[in-house]
Amino acid sequence: MNIIEQIIAQKAGRKKVKAGDELSVPVDLVLAHDVTGPMAIEQFNKIGAARVYDKDKVAFVIDHNIPSSSVDSRRQHNILRDFHRQTGVKLYQRGEGVIHQVAAEEGLYKKGDIVVGADSHTCTAGAFGAIAIPVGATELAAVMALGTIDMEVPHAFLIKVEGTLRPGVYAKDLILYIIGKFGAHGFTDKAVIFSGDAIVNMSFEEKMTIANMAIEAGAMIGYVDQGEPIGAIAGTCVIQASDLEPQIACPYSPDNVKLVKEVEGTPITQVVIGSCTNGRISDLEIAAGVLKDKSISDAVTMIVIPASKRIAEQMEQKNLTKIFRDAGAIIANPGCGPCFGAHQGLLSAEDTAVSTTNRNFPGRMGHKEAKVYLASPRVAAESAIAGSIVDPKNVTSWEG
Repeated sequence: MNIIEQIIAQKAGRKKVKAGDELSVPVDLVLAHDVTGPMAIEQFNKIGAARVYDKDKVAFVIDHNIPSSSVDSRRQHNILRDFHRQTGVKLYQRGEGVIHQVAAEEGLYKKGDIVVGADSHTCTAGAFGAIAIPVGATELAAVMALGTIDMEVPHAFLIKVEGTLRPGVYAKDLILYIIGKFGAHGFTDKAVIFSGDAIVNMSFEEKMTIANMAIEAGAMIGYVDQGEPIGAIAGTCVIQASDLEPQIACPYSPDNVKLVKEVEGTPITQVVIGSCTNGRISDLEIAAGVLKDKSISDAVTMIVIPASKRIAEQMEQKNLTKIFRDAGAIIANPGCGPCFGAHQGLLSAEDTAVSTTNRNFPGRMGHKEAKVYLASPRVAAESAIAGSIVDPKNVTSWEG
């Protein structure tokens, strides 16, 4: 068995499982936020569940619309608060940050756990050695009541990244390259294991960026090598890290990936640095290093959104907040912000943005005709200064 099958077998109490097996597996953590949570609660009540299976294993995070962007979003918050009072489940409601970052900081992700979340980027937990499965609100309601999930053991594929990334190339560039190589449906309903020297030697923050966007290649599970034997897998792809250059996903799909230098010079009007993909302190340090003692182009609105309250505090301690503000950026409260397309920086039809978020589908961050390019914090920051997309290799000779 490979590592994915081993974890599933252990949780299911079986000696052995194989790809294609259908079984019921106990769940260690259930997650939802202020968009999917209320729908799951509605379904939970409809099925007549008396209580959640374990209040300490269910957590809701208010992150998509905080502060509320509408009366309806405020009602969604209240539904979660009422359910929290009735059941005692965990609730993070005071701007703690994005669901996946908060779960990581709170120690909710554990190696070998089965995590089920009503959010497509639940796969972020794979950075910590968890098997993380995204589901819809109806299925989440059943999991909250029963504490198990019915699943089919997926085929597992290995992406092995050897060597070292060049200075100026980051985890975001690597995962964009992978998504571009395999396409948005390359691993549909499959598990992807990320391994190799380049992956193993990454920080947890970088590993979270890799795991977070596994879903953009269609993967049901994104799992980062934790040091155990990986075992037999369905296929392997080897990538030489040193071959990679800065990557950018062009409108209107995360798999429409090109080298940054191919679109260099494209005028932009907005830059967003943040989200559960690249809103961590290391990402903000990269951007601040570029912006220190510089000014953002008059043509650009730049929004910086730390992924959590703790990261916002680190920004203050490291003087990053002042650097961003002095450069002309707007600092928003921790949360999802414009990534979800609800508020805090939506785009018009005429806008073109560079964002460190994970999706650029039509209408994702505002008007369906707005153009969104996905890139690393380095590319985003350099582009904010120039007022157009910039290949960092041409700016600072690949220095980190």
